[in-house]
Amino acid sequence: MCARYVITSPAAAIRALFGYAEQPDFPPRYNVAPTQPIPVVRLDDGKRSFALLRWGFVPAWVKDPRNFSLLINARGESVLDKSSFRNAMRRRRCLIPADGFYEWRDGTPRRPYFVRARSGGPLALAGLWETWIGPNGEEIDSVVIVTTQANRALAAIHGRMPVIVAPEAFDFWLDCAKVDATTAAALLGPAADDRLECYEVSSAVNRAANDSPELIAPVPRVDGRAAPEPATPAKRKKPNNQPSLF
Repeated sequence: MCARYVITSPAAAIRALFGYAEQPDFPPRYNVAPTQPIPVVRLDDGKRSFALLRWGFVPAWVKDPRNFSLLINARGESVLDKSSFRNAMRRRRCLIPADGFYEWRDGTPRRPYFVRARSGGPLALAGLWETWIGPNGEEIDSVVIVTTQANRALAAIHGRMPVIVAPEAFDFWLDCAKVDATTAAALLGPAADDRLECYEVSSAVNRAANDSPELIAPVPRVDGRAAPEPATPAKRKKPNNQPSLF
């Protein structure tokens, strides 16, 4: 399961990697949480396009989103068949830029770990999007992160991980007109064991209001054990001159 993630690369670096024409500016985020608007990349008239969609998927057939359980992850093993995701897998695949994500290791208490690319830089998480249209014409554009079984590097922490799409496979995943859902599903496997690294971080990430660089700092260890945690980081304040899209 992926319930929190990080996007900290400069907007220009994200744009260069994902190749969309828009030039949005957005601040670094260290604790992106469900129900928030998040950046996604999808095809629009055959070209890659940037958009902000709500993280929390609402299938088109839902009558009232207020009475529908929040869907933040979709199991890759069932997206071809499950009614919530089947149509989106066929027609509305997208990429979600991220610089890492959090997973929680079972125990008492559950401990958070930060996972990132071993080489540094942003990752592309596989996503599905949908537009829900209400009886009065209201619309909700929403997105879900596709997950798969954890690779050996992460299995000791959690049994699931987001599907990570390599840059050379971006078009393969995004182009729903040329690549059918069954073929695209070949990408829905775990990342190579040597691609990611992870380490324990502060439980301050458990609170969605906390959003600061301290959240991704490794927990100090003493004699092989995590040292007592410092005070909870304060919520990050956005500079007044910083344009923000989410």
